[in-house]
Amino acid sequence: MTPAAGASAPEPPEALNIFLVATESSGDRLGAALMRALRKRSDRPIRFSGVGGHEMEEAGLQSLHPIDDFSIIGFAAIPRRLPKLLRYKRQTVQEVLRQHPDAFVAVDSPSYTLRVARDVHAADPSIPIIDYVSPTVWAWRPWRARKMRGYVDHILALLPFEPEVHRRLGGPPCTYVGHPLSEEAQLLRPNAEEQRRRQADPPVILALPGSRGSEIDHHAAIFGETLARLRQRIGPIEAIVPTVPRQLARVAAATAGWAVRPRVVVEPAEKRAALRIARAALAKSGTVTLELAVAGVPMVAAYRVSGFEAMILRRLIHVPSVILANLVIGENIVPELLQEECTAEGLAARLAPIVADTPERRRQLDAFARLDAIMEIGVRAPAARAADIVLAALRGRPHDADAPGAAAKK
Repeated sequence: MTPAAGASAPEPPEALNIFLVATESSGDRLGAALMRALRKRSDRPIRFSGVGGHEMEEAGLQSLHPIDDFSIIGFAAIPRRLPKLLRYKRQTVQEVLRQHPDAFVAVDSPSYTLRVARDVHAADPSIPIIDYVSPTVWAWRPWRARKMRGYVDHILALLPFEPEVHRRLGGPPCTYVGHPLSEEAQLLRPNAEEQRRRQADPPVILALPGSRGSEIDHHAAIFGETLARLRQRIGPIEAIVPTVPRQLARVAAATAGWAVRPRVVVEPAEKRAALRIARAALAKSGTVTLELAVAGVPMVAAYRVSGFEAMILRRLIHVPSVILANLVIGENIVPELLQEECTAEGLAARLAPIVADTPERRRQLDAFARLDAIMEIGVRAPAARAADIVLAALRGRPHDADAPGAAAKK
């Protein structure tokens, strides 16, 4: 129907303005998914601004600064890059204050994004601030949780145990929205043909020494020797080393002398295919352990750093395990051999039993089968949950604890 004669057309709803800051590729992916979900779920148009990478720009954000400028590799680069980063921070805060957005969303990279958030709140406490990805207050520097309560209105957590951690530590309201891996679960799990390859000989063993140069340097030789000793124990194996494009040359050089020559893969589709056929894995501690667990690949985890770094970390870290899969499951299911215990013989001795159908292997598989319930895989997309909380913050009311995907706030 057309408006009656003399009647004016209704005014279009005013656009919401949401300012996001992400400075790493992982945050760029999260930010882009959140932007798409916000547009889909909002009853008003949304204008985005802030700092992000290629994916956020494709979703409609024009970044204030190039995201690549935030990548610092090695301590030696910090003094040289610090003046530029501090200038970027000042400029970003000034732009937030100039725009006075309906909400500010800090996405991951807490050492930078939360500093921006803190300065924004100090200058204008009326701007709602949402932190997407909790800092690891459960592992080290727990006092950060209470400090964040002074300037963060809500935390969107990727790990299911984090809301309780923030409640216990006196942090801001925190809701588990889901880990991005929960949306990739079906891409990580084998079909019937891949399951047959997973069970066939020679077994496929993944070696994941890390994505940082220092991690590759610390782990590659030990992992290569571990696979050689594993072959001596169980017979022929097929080794695959997933890595990232920027480390391909380094990994190729580091694995060139391995007795068990691996196939190195870098494309995301190749890496997921490797997960779907792997019988077992040898992995450095980190997010990859949760990825392997979701894929149903039993593993042994390892981590080595310099002696000085180890001394500092032992003083700072206070968790029953440094393996993310263990922390999410709530039990020390995955063996972890750290620092002095991280030897080729020790790793091979732990790896051999999980390649065969043994109690050790079944124990891990039974624990991994609980992850769908623990992580609420398949219940609701993490970005949709996150978008609902952001939109609730814009409406100036607490998030409805009974809404789909919301966790009750204490």
